[in-house]
Amino acid sequence: MSAAPDHAPLAPLTGNKLWLAAMVLAAANFVVVLDTTIANVSVPNIAGGLGVSSSQGTYVITSYAVAEAITVPLTGWLAARFGTVRLFATAMMLFGLFSLLCGMAGSLETLVLFRVLQGLAGGPLMPMSQTLLLQIFPKQKAGAAIGLWSMTTLVAPIMGPILGGILCDEVSWPWIFYINVPIALLCGYAGWQLLKRYQSQLLKISMDVVGLALLVLWVAALQLMLDEGKNLDWFASGEIIALAVISVIGFAAFMIWEMTERNPVVNLRVFRHRGYWVSVLTISLAFGSFFGATVLTPQWLQSYMGYTATEAGHATAMSGILAVLVAPLAAQMSQRMDPRPLVFAGVMWLGAVTLYRSFATTDMDFWQIALPLLLQGLGMPFFFVPLTGLAMSSVKHEEMASAAGLMSFLRTLSGAVATSLVTTAWDDKASYYHAELAGLVDSTGQTLSTLSHDGGLAAGRQQLNQMVQSQSIMLSTNELFWISGLSFVVAACVIWLAPRPTHVADTSQVH
Repeated sequence: MSAAPDHAPLAPLTGNKLWLAAMVLAAANFVVVLDTTIANVSVPNIAGGLGVSSSQGTYVITSYAVAEAITVPLTGWLAARFGTVRLFATAMMLFGLFSLLCGMAGSLETLVLFRVLQGLAGGPLMPMSQTLLLQIFPKQKAGAAIGLWSMTTLVAPIMGPILGGILCDEVSWPWIFYINVPIALLCGYAGWQLLKRYQSQLLKISMDVVGLALLVLWVAALQLMLDEGKNLDWFASGEIIALAVISVIGFAAFMIWEMTERNPVVNLRVFRHRGYWVSVLTISLAFGSFFGATVLTPQWLQSYMGYTATEAGHATAMSGILAVLVAPLAAQMSQRMDPRPLVFAGVMWLGAVTLYRSFATTDMDFWQIALPLLLQGLGMPFFFVPLTGLAMSSVKHEEMASAAGLMSFLRTLSGAVATSLVTTAWDDKASYYHAELAGLVDSTGQTLSTLSHDGGLAAGRQQLNQMVQSQSIMLSTNELFWISGLSFVVAACVIWLAPRPTHVADTSQVH
């Protein structure tokens, strides 16, 4: 993914300068990954502050994810065209600028625009931070470099909901973006000063402009269709039909172009490897299920269970605690044995816990909600770590960078699509269950009479309606957890379609 250097490889950094540079690169990766989850618990606050519905508020999550996904496959071209260190420093500075503008946004439209720009700037930072870490560390310490990068990737999603909740409750929602600004500007400046001698040679290589345009077209049309479908009554709307047609035609044109282009923006030829496409299908199904449920949980807790953003953040973040502790074991086991049983066990465990969560009730306390999320973390490393190794071991060495970028793109896109589908289905299912329960509850009028005794008939009806709505949301939430759990089970079974790997991929060279 990075350009070739214009001289012999430089000596790695040593001493304090090495660890200072490592901290800068780790912090850059941390803050970009943090922003994928920090808004999850903040959606109700953002929606209330901007005067929109919670379902519209999720655009803040999906817009960032889609924009970030689109720029990941472009990292190689950008690094070759502008140089690795210049790309890192510039992207970091722009990330800070767009974070500032996100916090200053006064409407949902401007916030989504700046989140898209923030995602476009953040996309290259994840692979670039990994690339530069491997350059500055001595080769014998490459494991430490990858370990540092992986830890920030695992810890950031845990800290996101906690930090987002605290900032929303103690200050205000714009601070979930303002907090990025000093970190981004400092990392950008320090990164350039410490690493500029590692700047790669600039290469004037052609870019697949048509492929990029088609990629942006069909992905944007698909995401807009999913985000706006509920508000516009789906295919009863001409706008939704138009977006669907654009998405389908754009996708077909993109596939044809990329399969015939000599230097495609996305190398679809890697799908000829059975182990790779099975791995990608597994991670897309499982990550979509995981991310959809992760976005839904804090909205349910804050809107209908009486949780503050901070409390919802603490509950949501539980899923990452055991994941961090178990990750080193998962990495060791995936190097020593067939990764397919590990992936199967990890994804099936995630499915079992999610299915268990589908029996939730409105009477549950914090630990009844948080404990399954805590236990869920046991399965996450056995899902992510060996699956990446299996995918990379299935492709040729020279295809690994393209394969890693494509896998990252599809994983991120699946999370964005799942978020839109889950939030839309959540409201639709709640409306359905509300109508069903309204015809069954209090057929004798006894409950309404009791509730109206002190506050009057209007107050009694309002209280009864709130009770019905609360149970409707609970039924809707449980059904979506059930569907997510089944999706995990399907994903776990899919992995057995992959052939047994014949070697272990050196994923430290995947940038």
